[in-house]
Amino acid sequence: MDRTQLAEHLKFAAELGVAGTSRDPMWRRRGTGEASGAAPTPAAAIPAAPMSTAQPVAFSKTAAEALSAIRADIGDCTRCKLHTLGRTQVVFGVGNPSADLMFVGEAPGGDEDIQGIPFVGRAGQLLTKIIEAIGLTRDDVFIANVIKCRPPQNRNPEPDEVETCEPFLFGQIDVIKPKVIVALGKFAAQALLRTDAPISRIRGKVFDYRGAKLIPTFHPAYLLRNPSSKREVWEDMKVARNLLSEK
Repeated sequence: MDRTQLAEHLKFAAELGVAGTSRDPMWRRRGTGEASGAAPTPAAAIPAAPMSTAQPVAFSKTAAEALSAIRADIGDCTRCKLHTLGRTQVVFGVGNPSADLMFVGEAPGGDEDIQGIPFVGRAGQLLTKIIEAIGLTRDDVFIANVIKCRPPQNRNPEPDEVETCEPFLFGQIDVIKPKVIVALGKFAAQALLRTDAPISRIRGKVFDYRGAKLIPTFHPAYLLRNPSSKREVWEDMKVARNLLSEK
């Protein structure tokens, strides 16, 4: 393929909403989830999912445009059973498309399902305070969930739902390219790291994940029930702040 043909091919792909490609084989793999001196236990409950339509785009779009393309690809999603189980809308994510810090939770709750924005209830208000405690605002970071639709009665997402939805989260991460990802709570940390280790064992460690540093910590909803654990979360956030300050 000569230069003219290649240019036309890329132009055509862009018109279809393709956001980009990479020759790096790591781009098509999930994070290794490896931390210094500690590798998480593989989780048998959640099977590996192939990368699908929600892939990052690099050649002609801004990060904001690339995220918009992923959101458009999701559409009014009917890929898994959650669309038949009472969800109101897809909750894609919100924040700075070029954020250095990204928060990943489990799934939307009732308030999020109504408003279409992640972390807007009581737990979300506490998350806002946590973000502000390290000198940032919600507009500085990006906030998303592993699952984009609310599971009924706020139950944990099921393996097939994770497998179907997580490629869109991977696409978000690969477009935003955060320096640090904070996994909020047991489910998000276990889903991202492919481990069944309890959050109490994996928090306090830093993992390499899709080009970022991943820090597992307690979910804000857990802190509302167990305020004594705020100290541990503050320690985790200080680690995140230090990583963000590194050149």
